[in-house]
Amino acid sequence: MADQQLDAKGLNCPLPILRAKKAIKSMDTGATLEVEATDPGAIKDFAAFCRVTGNELLESSEEDGGIYRFLIKKSG
Repeated sequence: MADQQLDAKGLNCPLPILRAKKAIKSMDTGATLEVEATDPGAIKDFAAFCRVTGNELLESSEEDGGIYRFLIKKSG
């Protein structure tokens, strides 16, 4: 289970990324953030976000009902 959860369902780009960035900023290194989103663009957005910020995308999946789930580990 993630250390923190973020519900970004119903939000369009760039709001899921901006909210995740804000949440990660307040977390300790090594902590995990689980994000749920409904924007199909979030798949590419979160991959790019983690690549640019150095955080680790541990999991990216699509669940029934068009919900995308991302598990991000905060790095350094």
